[in-house]
Amino acid sequence: MAAITWTETLALQQPRMDTTHREFVDLLNTVEQALDGPVDLLQAALDHFTQHTVEHFAQEDAWMAQLGFAAENCHGFQHQSVLQVVQEVQRRLHANPADDANRALVRDLVIGLAQWFPGHAQNMDAALALTMQEHGFDPETGHAARTVDPAAAPITGCGSSSCG
Repeated sequence: MAAITWTETLALQQPRMDTTHREFVDLLNTVEQALDGPVDLLQAALDHFTQHTVEHFAQEDAWMAQLGFAAENCHGFQHQSVLQVVQEVQRRLHANPADDANRALVRDLVIGLAQWFPGHAQNMDAALALTMQEHGFDPETGHAARTVDPAAAPITGCGSSSCG
């Protein structure tokens, strides 16, 4: 059984973001499937997932920067925290692949991310998608039909004016 299943409740009607999120779900499930196989396949699956996550979060962070989010916003902080955990689990698995405790860490990571991701997508990413829509922002070109007012206060919340 998959750790997480893509459903339309995860779709944000932002095609580029939805494609990236579907890939995230698929790759997380690939890591879960690799847990029962040889460690080299688990490492490869986790490496691929980690690289995807680095690029996924960097893309969203770049969009936020273009749309007037403060460098210190809770959406970006959450990306940093999650990525730090993913990379630490990856480091430990590579440092000592024969240690069953490291395989257990990967299993815990998969479970934790499967629980975390729907809330993140439906709240923080949905707010980013809405901000993109409000600005007529094209993620393919980085062009916004309605530019961000440079005098406006930066967005410090999760996608709106605050985290609350």
